[in-house]
Amino acid sequence: MSQRLEFITMALKPGTNMTQLCNQYGITRRTGYKWLHRFAEKDIYGLENQSRRPYHSPSKTPYKMEQTVLDIRENHSCWGGRKIRRRLLDKGYTSVPAASTITEILRRHNCLDEKEAIKHTPFKRFEYEKPNQLWQMDFKGYFSLKSGHCHPLTILDDHSRFSIGIKACANEKQSTVRGHLIYVFRRYGLPDRFLMDNGPPWGAGGQSRYTKLSVWLIHLGINVIHSRPYHPQTMGKDERFHRTLKAEVINNHVFGTIDDAQKRFDHWRNIYNLERPHEALDMDIPASRYEPSQRTYPETLPHIEYGPDDQVRKVQEKGEISFKGKTFKVGKAFIKYPVAVRTTTKDGIYNVFFCHKKIKQIDLRNP
Repeated sequence: MSQRLEFITMALKPGTNMTQLCNQYGITRRTGYKWLHRFAEKDIYGLENQSRRPYHSPSKTPYKMEQTVLDIRENHSCWGGRKIRRRLLDKGYTSVPAASTITEILRRHNCLDEKEAIKHTPFKRFEYEKPNQLWQMDFKGYFSLKSGHCHPLTILDDHSRFSIGIKACANEKQSTVRGHLIYVFRRYGLPDRFLMDNGPPWGAGGQSRYTKLSVWLIHLGINVIHSRPYHPQTMGKDERFHRTLKAEVINNHVFGTIDDAQKRFDHWRNIYNLERPHEALDMDIPASRYEPSQRTYPETLPHIEYGPDDQVRKVQEKGEISFKGKTFKVGKAFIKYPVAVRTTTKDGIYNVFFCHKKIKQIDLRNP
């Protein structure tokens, strides 16, 4: 049901390529148009396999409305008056109380922690103009299972706050991250940029911040960006997403296994993307602002080509290249890959590129 609703949200956007969208969701065009037709006839009810229950009733009394407010609050214990009001409107209710009235209903029923409520003051953040111009990715701090630990991997679209994916991982290895990225790339396409912090598996530290994972992303044509060291606010949107994930999911459940955690993550991700009003989006849902990328995932990595004026060098063992009789380190992650050395406007200064990405500057004047 949630995947059908997500598909409909994407399909109704102007200029959508139905063939590509259906391929990304693993369905035929015939199936895709079938769900569109059912949605047009019966709205969200047309997406259900079996249900004729009315979405709302105009005969509901104020008492019933109050109970509805409390029911939503019970299911989403961190939602306040503004989110609940928007959710009621999205669900089709009429004569919905003001957000302040809903807040008073919650207060009368002892549903609010006044000290916690003071902390939630909205503010304006910078955001990219369009979906998929920048994704943020990070591991949220691990938590204990009945046996072992879970490391939640989160990927968030900067423009729409759409949760691209939440993966319950048993570790933070590059192979684990890459496997999940391939899954989301096949579903949502490739972003223009990826913002990550400087720790493993995203950064290597030392003289090169690149790892095999970031090299793979660059090879796919994605611009890899690292946050400023010791400045977590650079990835503020994903950090804020982690707080919400912790408050609404992790703190409220005891998880037995990785699979248990993944089921909870999948369920909550659908609520976050398709139901939960977002204050930074003027109370819209993230899915209303998101659409899949037109840059599809290539199952085979593209051939690396450089310009005729580039001086190409193959990175040798220890992550080094030889240029004009000198040896320069570019990073072990690039071993066996070709890189391009390009001139600059300054004598003796050269830039080293891997695919589209400048990875180093070398100075022949420095002994």
